[in-house]
Amino acid sequence: MDETTNDQGAPAATPTLGVGAIVVRDGHLLMVRRAQEPALGLWSIPGGKVERSEYLADALRREVQEETGLEVDVGELAGFFEVIGDGTHYVIMDFLATYTGAEEPRPGDDVDRARWVPLDDIASLDCTPRFVELLTAWGVL
Repeated sequence: MDETTNDQGAPAATPTLGVGAIVVRDGHLLMVRRAQEPALGLWSIPGGKVERSEYLADALRREVQEETGLEVDVGELAGFFEVIGDGTHYVIMDFLATYTGAEEPRPGDDVDRARWVPLDDIASLDCTPRFVELLTAWGVL
């Protein structure tokens, strides 16, 4: 038995913690298109799983850098949500983040596209479930 299974070998009931970065610059949101499951082919913000003994802000900076090549400063928590599916349970915390560099995003780990998307165009993309609704509720859109 390890931390991912219970004593019967079934998946553990413990949720997986994830983080996401809401980075807005000049009326554009930093977005990525997922190249792997979960959410293969869907647009979202950069982010991913928090590793054992990793601070949330460190995980967020790492994930943004891995997925877009960009460095960010982590700000306030925008909100959180849960995704529960077939044998999975994710708790995802999305943080506001600031990017002040001059580089353009480039796709990295787990994504096949990374770009700045005009805020008005986000609803027309094929986004992860509840993405537009959550960003609207949190005052981003």
